[in-house]
Amino acid sequence: MKRILLMVFRNILLVPFMWCKLCYYAAHVDKYTEEQHYKMLKFIVLRANKGGNVTIDVHGLENIPSESGFMFFPNHQGLYDVLAIVEACPTPFSVVAKKEIKDIQFLKQVIACMKGYLLDREDVRQAMTIIANVSEEVKKGRNYVIFAEGTRSKNGNEIQDFKGGSFKAATKAKCPIVPVALIDSFKPFDTNTISPVTVQVHFLEPINYDEYKDMKTKEIAMLVHNRIQKAIYENI
Repeated sequence: MKRILLMVFRNILLVPFMWCKLCYYAAHVDKYTEEQHYKMLKFIVLRANKGGNVTIDVHGLENIPSESGFMFFPNHQGLYDVLAIVEACPTPFSVVAKKEIKDIQFLKQVIACMKGYLLDREDVRQAMTIIANVSEEVKKGRNYVIFAEGTRSKNGNEIQDFKGGSFKAATKAKCPIVPVALIDSFKPFDTNTISPVTVQVHFLEPINYDEYKDMKTKEIAMLVHNRIQKAIYENI
């Protein structure tokens, strides 16, 4: 909470204008292109990070596919994760997030601008609909972030098991899977300090469909999990 207040205080003259703009974009998502939404979000995130003493250390940009229609699978450390990836990634993407986000101001507007999906983990029918919709959108060239842990880790840079079902949209879309290792992404919002913090974002080598087409989703989940955990251990 202290860091969020610092972000607001150091951007106090800009906050009212950008808040109104964010809410307007979120309420009129079809009025603007995905690129326009993303440019606006990146500006807000960059200013917030600068004001909040947060530095994003990006690695592996060359691993982001040059053609859209891929999926990021990061480890999940906290509410800040999507914002870290927004600053790090030059390419627009959308996100599948848990339904509880709809009650969190700012984040719910961000998800709306991204035309993201809010997943009810207890509603199997809704989950299957979202998987089908995401796979079709990825086939048409949209990019997505899915957190395969399902819920954020409470052990910092130690990640939890990845759920095989999280990869069904990727297998249906036959798209590249890009593992993303987040390091210290829990610190900006989940620690009670305003000291400078560096969040590492590592885009790892993509896994193309030909590499995983004969694998079960649980096997894909284990492969992605192990690559991310290895990258974290090598960089902390």
